[in-house]
Amino acid sequence: MSDVCVICTNLSFSWPDDTPVFQDLSFTVPPGRTGLVAPNGAGKSTLLRLIAGELTATGGHVAVDGVLGYLPQDLPLAGESTVAEVLGIAPALAALRAIESGDASEANFAAVGDDWDVEERSRAELDRLGLGHLALDRRLHTLSGGQIVSLGLAAQLLRRPDVLLLDEPTNNLDIDARHRLYDVLDHWSGCLLLVSHDRMLLDRMERIAELDGGQLRLFGGNFTAYEEATRAARETAERHVRSAEQEVKREKREMQQARERAERRAGNAARNLGNAGLARIIAGGLKRSAQESAGRARQAHANRVSEAQDRLDEASRALREDQTLTLDLPETDVPAGRTLVEAEDVQVWHDARQLFAGAGVGLTIRGPERIALTGPNGVGKSTLLRLLCGERKPEGGQVRRADGRMAYLSQRLDLLDPTRTVAENFAAHAPDRPPAEQRNLLARFLFRGDRAHLPVHALSGGERLRATLACVLYAQPAPHLLLLDEPTNNLDLVSVGQLKNALDAYRGAFVVVSHDERFLSDIGVRRWLRLDDTGLREFPAPEPV
Repeated sequence: MSDVCVICTNLSFSWPDDTPVFQDLSFTVPPGRTGLVAPNGAGKSTLLRLIAGELTATGGHVAVDGVLGYLPQDLPLAGESTVAEVLGIAPALAALRAIESGDASEANFAAVGDDWDVEERSRAELDRLGLGHLALDRRLHTLSGGQIVSLGLAAQLLRRPDVLLLDEPTNNLDIDARHRLYDVLDHWSGCLLLVSHDRMLLDRMERIAELDGGQLRLFGGNFTAYEEATRAARETAERHVRSAEQEVKREKREMQQARERAERRAGNAARNLGNAGLARIIAGGLKRSAQESAGRARQAHANRVSEAQDRLDEASRALREDQTLTLDLPETDVPAGRTLVEAEDVQVWHDARQLFAGAGVGLTIRGPERIALTGPNGVGKSTLLRLLCGERKPEGGQVRRADGRMAYLSQRLDLLDPTRTVAENFAAHAPDRPPAEQRNLLARFLFRGDRAHLPVHALSGGERLRATLACVLYAQPAPHLLLLDEPTNNLDLVSVGQLKNALDAYRGAFVVVSHDERFLSDIGVRRWLRLDDTGLREFPAPEPV
């Protein structure tokens, strides 16, 4: 393999409606692990699809050195497919079985090729990803979303690719599956280019590629190093903007002072000429000369103001838009130790089976606790949240709730009316707040001007989350308990940071279902719960990440 694994030269791409995504994008990806970051909608997935050959560029070209493997976000797999078919080994396995039964036809040997150990290699890859228990003839529709993602990765690894493209590979993975993925990629020896909002995964990268403004820049080091570099660049840009603003003010002030001096001189000169008794033609010539001199001075000052403004504009372009939420939410305060919810021996049934083990689940939540609810996929974490908020009734046991409001944010973020604008939804949740206050509060969630009048259905995932949080946190009465189900799913890193800032300002209790250990650590979780087939138990906080 060469020193460069992927080369994109003057790459351009537009959608069929002529909406441009890239224009003359050129970059190279070297061997090793590279994380690709950008806001949602910037074209990360589109870029991977262009490299993988799933999309055709409208200009430029892509070159890949070696065998390419690609795992998209949404795997195009049929539910009736078997594990062996997904792995791409079904024909070779069938030929091996036929040869073992005595059918030594040329077709069977051709189907096997050099893959006589294909079953052993397949089992090894499945074991590495926690799928060693799966039978090769098992159907996909019996697997969880996380198992399907891990199976898709195993299929790509079996191809022994030189270049591996992964698009959000930790989506739908529980904590255990994520750590197995981390271990596999830590030992990856080829060229890896992945898109992810998983900071723990990005911190395992050797470099970060930032896609911004239609350009791609490489930063050495992991995501933490990238954040430090971009923070330093922003601070430098802010200093340049402040300096340029002062320069513009100074030049404008000097231009105004020069104009006032010229006007005073002109007035004095006119009086002096009248008193001197000079001939009219001579006086006129002196006046024109003074006016021309003043005009040249005005133009020189105007040029300096224009040049200073150009430097300010250039400095402003280098300054990235601040997407930080700065909030204060005193109305969400809840007294320490106050019992908000108490569930006792809660039990439900799902698909004719008892969901919680034994006598059921018991849980007491007191304010302002910060609780993480973790556990494997499919054990009932989302169901438990719905039981706590009253959206679902238990078949056994009981749930007692204190007076006060609680808010439940499902994975679908379906709390708002999608046909109404952000401002209309906010007004419906906080009707007693004056219109000016509503506008100011929405601005704190970065919905300023026309952005506040967009319909909810037109928002990106991060924007929808911000709109939902605004309506929930500033509703009247304010919520004392938040229940959040996988709130970071499909959010870009900027949106995850905005969610963290909102929860930092929140003063009530919350329970968060998430597999993102870095996020849970960042939001100050103090109580860690795990729900699995044995029940619900509390465990010590994980080691800092």
